[in-house]
Amino acid sequence: MSPTLRMPLAEASPEERAAAPDGKVLTMRLLIIEDDRDAADYLVKALREVGHVADHAADGEEGLALASHETYDVLIVDRMLPKRDGLSVIGALRAKGVTVPALILSALGAVDDRVKGLRAGGDDYLPKPYSFAELLARIEILARRHGGREETVYRVGDLELDRLSHRVMRGKDEIVLQPREFRLLEYLMKHAGQVVTRTMLLENVWDYHFDPQTNVIDVHVSRLRSKIDKGFAQPLLHTVRGAGYMIRDSASGK
Repeated sequence: MSPTLRMPLAEASPEERAAAPDGKVLTMRLLIIEDDRDAADYLVKALREVGHVADHAADGEEGLALASHETYDVLIVDRMLPKRDGLSVIGALRAKGVTVPALILSALGAVDDRVKGLRAGGDDYLPKPYSFAELLARIEILARRHGGREETVYRVGDLELDRLSHRVMRGKDEIVLQPREFRLLEYLMKHAGQVVTRTMLLENVWDYHFDPQTNVIDVHVSRLRSKIDKGFAQPLLHTVRGAGYMIRDSASGK
């Protein structure tokens, strides 16, 4: 039997809101990597019902790409997936230096299976069938152990990027970006004030572990610069000759 869902947060009473950990509602951005469509739809709906942001990937390759390029608080990973199994996804992320907590869901619940999952880089292991209340408690614990949420909004000068709503504003103007441009800007703003090299961009925005010998980065940076800087007195996206690129507010020095 499916567990009863909590009411939407907008309809919750002050007492129910206060019952959340630390007396406040913790909104997390979660990625569910699950090939069973019904199971995935149920879990996405349940997590959104309690106020979280939930994305879904239907196979291991898609899940790896999303987890590599987007920022999540916790991954919920089915073990048996098409194209790339769940343990392989987690192992590839750990090899990239991605430390986002991963909760493994699997019908394989024997002790040896759980040990193998944890040794592959999983942070927790929950056998199927599971209680939604238990899953929710486990992902909240994983998020807190990981040091709390990363920023959901990045700001440099009057430029603001909201990674949950995928909205970018410069002052009062909304800037429309293509998905790759958004990921590029998100990575640059996450490292504001630091030089970001071509290699860093290739590996973290394009998922290339070699230089394809194209001007793909230059083209995207040029397009991004025209969108966020054109028409504004203060440029924010700078080229560091011979090194890479940097997002910085020259006026404040940040």
